[in-house]
Amino acid sequence: MAKILVNNSGPLSGEVEISGAKNAVLPLLAATLLTEEECIIESVPALADVNVMKKMLSNYGAEVDDSIPKTVKVKAAQIVTVEGDPDLVQEMRASTMAMGPLLARCGRVVMPMPGGCTIGKRPIDLHLKGFKALGATVIEEDDKVILEAGPEGLKGDAIYLDFPSVGATENILMAATLAKGTTIIENAAKEPEIIDLANLLNKMGAKIKSAGTDMIRIEGVERLSGAFHEVIPDRIEAGTFMLAAAITRGQVHVKNGIPGHVRPIIAKLKECGVTVEVTSDGIYVDGRGDLVATDLKTLPYPGFPTDIQSPFMAFLTTVEGKSTVRETVFENRFMHVVELNRMGADITTENREAVIPGGKKLHGAKVRATDLRAGAAMVLAGLVATGTTEVSEIYHIERGYENFVGKFKALGADIMKVDED
Repeated sequence: MAKILVNNSGPLSGEVEISGAKNAVLPLLAATLLTEEECIIESVPALADVNVMKKMLSNYGAEVDDSIPKTVKVKAAQIVTVEGDPDLVQEMRASTMAMGPLLARCGRVVMPMPGGCTIGKRPIDLHLKGFKALGATVIEEDDKVILEAGPEGLKGDAIYLDFPSVGATENILMAATLAKGTTIIENAAKEPEIIDLANLLNKMGAKIKSAGTDMIRIEGVERLSGAFHEVIPDRIEAGTFMLAAAITRGQVHVKNGIPGHVRPIIAKLKECGVTVEVTSDGIYVDGRGDLVATDLKTLPYPGFPTDIQSPFMAFLTTVEGKSTVRETVFENRFMHVVELNRMGADITTENREAVIPGGKKLHGAKVRATDLRAGAAMVLAGLVATGTTEVSEIYHIERGYENFVGKFKALGADIMKVDED
C-alpha cells in the first residue's frame, strides 16, 4: 500500500492544467458498446477507474487500443458476453454504465451489483425503472440483476425520474438511442457530463434533443456508427485546485477549467472573500484577502456539487467564523469529518449538517482517504497544517485525479507519494 505525505507548503502559486473529466469519460467509454464501428475518445485521463472501464470493455469483447497517450480507441465489432466480470464490477460503481448499451444492442445483460466509494446508498432502482419503462424484464437476485428486452427490442416511452440521478439519466439515455420510437426522460440530471455524453451519441448518429435540461427527448435509430470525441475538462478537479489556492492563501491559474461548470464554487469562494477571475483559458484564484465563513448546501447540478463538499469543508476550517455545511445528496458523506478532527478541526455533525468553527490551526496527523473526494480534502488540510500529514488508502484518490501529486508539486506543494511498510 502507498500513502501521501504532506507538509505545510505556504501559498501555492503557478498554473495547473485540468485533465479530462472522470465522470464524463466513464459513460463515454461505455457508450462505445452501442456500435460495431470504432470510436476514438481523446483527453482521456490516466485514472484507476478508467483502467477498470477499459478492462470491462475488453471483457465484453471490444478491442481497446490505448497506445497513444490520452487517447482510447474502442471497436466493439462483436460482443462475446453480456455478463459483467464480478471482480471488475466490484471495483467501480460506474460499471453499471454498461447496462444501457448492452441491453439496447444485445437485448440481455447480467450485471453483478457494483462497488465504489462508500458515501451512502446509491441504489440502481431508477436505472431499472427506466429499463422497465422501455419494455425490459428485470430480475433482481442477491448478487446480480438480469435484464432482458422483449422479442422486438426496447420501445420508447415517457420516463419520470423520482430524483435527477446522473447515472440513471446516462443509462436510460444510452438505451433509448436504439429503442423503437420516442423516449422522454423527465426530471433528468442536467450535469455537463450528461451533455458531453449526448454530444458523443449524436455524433454516432443518435437523435437526442435538450440534454442539459430536465426533459430530454430521444428518437430511436436503427444503428449507431463510430465517432471521434474529446472529453470535457474535469470540473471537480478544477474546483479542488481552486480550493488549493484558497486554503493556502495562494494564487493559482486553473487552466482549461470551464467557468460555467463551476459557478456555485466560484460564488461560494467569492462569498468567503477569495478573488476569482475568469481568464481567456481558465480561472484565476487569489486567496490572499481577508477571508470569512459561509454556509453551503449541496444540491444536484446546477447547485453546489456534493463532490466538492469535503474539500470545501477543509478550506472552511481555516477561515474565521462559523460555517455550516448541509449535505442533501448522499447520507453518508461526512466520514471525512472524523479525519479533519484528528487534525484539530473540531467539527460537529448532526444528521446531514456539519458545523465548522473556523479559524483553527490544523496540525499534521495520520488520516485516511475515506473516499475519493475526502482524500483530496485531507491533502488540502495537510498543505496548511503544522508538521506532517500522512494520508493512507490513497487508491481512492487515484481513482479520480490524474497525476495528483505531480500537479501539486508543480504549484510548490511539499508533497510526496511513498510506499507504506
